[in-house]
Amino acid sequence: MAKKRGTPPEVNAGSMADIAFLLLIFFLVTTTIGVDQGINRRLPPMQDEPDVPPINERNILTVLVNMNNQLLVEEQLMDIKDLRKAAIKFLENNGKNTCDYCEGAKDPASSDSPLDAVISLSNDSETTYETYLAVQNELVAAYNFLRNRESLKKNGVTFSELEYIYNDPASKGKYTDKQIEVVEKKVKFIQEIFPQRLSEAEPKRSN
Repeated sequence: MAKKRGTPPEVNAGSMADIAFLLLIFFLVTTTIGVDQGINRRLPPMQDEPDVPPINERNILTVLVNMNNQLLVEEQLMDIKDLRKAAIKFLENNGKNTCDYCEGAKDPASSDSPLDAVISLSNDSETTYETYLAVQNELVAAYNFLRNRESLKKNGVTFSELEYIYNDPASKGKYTDKQIEVVEKKVKFIQEIFPQRLSEAEPKRSN
């Protein structure tokens, strides 16, 4: 059949795939891919790790949540509502009588000072998340209680208020750099005299 006049000629697209493939190979071959160069450094010789002084057992408060969600403090059953008080008593015991800001009982069988006291928290692999979190919150609350009490004595405001001002990004618009610097010093001082030494061990597997 004769083609109608005015009809544009058809373009043969059969070889377009071959042309695209050849162009792809061309660009892959000719393109230079940048490679980051490392910095040459000679590693220092291995050194013996310094011996870590052992922690006296009386300076460690062991807290365990077992598979039945029972709380054991020093291997003795305890209700979660009593944990905060027990932790506070341990942290500020002041067995060495070197802490002039502590109000503890100075029991020689308990922690020497807040700087030495460590709370070791562990749980069973079948412990529920809610129970573990509740126990952890009570331990953190014990540290906050002692920090707030000491901050009120020295600064007239709680540690929580100072920490909020220090960590709040909006504080830069409300306070001068000098004021924030003063708050920072107060926060770090309270953190130093009552350091939060809370050690969390790997969950234990149930037998």
